[in-house]
Amino acid sequence: MLGQSKPDVQAWAVPASIRARGVIDARFARTGRGTQAMALREAGGYRLKFPKAAGCEAVLINTGGGMTGGDRLDVSLTLDAGAEAVLTTQSAEKVYRSDGSAAEITVAAELGAGARLSWLPQECILFSGSRLRRRLRVAMAEDVTLTLAESVVFGRVASGETLGEGLFDDRWEIRRGGGLVFAEAVRLDGPLAATLARPALGGGARAVATVVHVAPDAESRLEDARAALDGASSDCGASAWNGMLCVRFAAEAPAVLRADLARFLSVFRSGPLPRVWQC
Repeated sequence: MLGQSKPDVQAWAVPASIRARGVIDARFARTGRGTQAMALREAGGYRLKFPKAAGCEAVLINTGGGMTGGDRLDVSLTLDAGAEAVLTTQSAEKVYRSDGSAAEITVAAELGAGARLSWLPQECILFSGSRLRRRLRVAMAEDVTLTLAESVVFGRVASGETLGEGLFDDRWEIRRGGGLVFAEAVRLDGPLAATLARPALGGGARAVATVVHVAPDAESRLEDARAALDGASSDCGASAWNGMLCVRFAAEAPAVLRADLARFLSVFRSGPLPRVWQC
């Protein structure tokens, strides 16, 4: 949506020194004991923890409890050839009302031959007046299996919050074998409630989710994906093309979307979600 939004709070200068600069930089490799983290750098209040689980599971923790304008998080993931990992977040990421600047999240992943990555964070909740720029970039070998799932909640629906001005600027890029195979840009800037109420944009939804699955057999799994959507209460659908599969969800009630998304991921991936999803 074109135009410049103005937060419905008085803007003031926030010293850069008190803004969070989070960094997670991790490399995973396949060893004789399965996939393990071989290198890890953490900074700015973000931590990556490894609970006891079948396989390599990592949980991203924001010790600050949320983000606000001017905060930044950079996540870099490298999976060596044959490595397999599941990454999630400890809880929903909350983006608070902004002073005028945007919070920024960048996730970059480099996936070697035969690697398998499931990026399954819990939902991102955008408070009224929040501003978020998010970038997701993946460079993967031809035979990688990649599953990305991201969900966004607009406003604190359970608290009855009236959704006002805000910014959600989200861009995804996936490159396979050096070529761009998936690119998407979403920009909602201004009165978010009015924008989401438009039939061609949100149809009144206050929560949305996207799942992208890229794998050699992705297209052949389209009917599996549609079967996994049976019984969903959200508006949802699946399509497949060019070695990729994409599933989208939209719902007025965030709890409904979360339940539908969790069920889909469990069925489609033939296994339970990380335990933190149940906390």
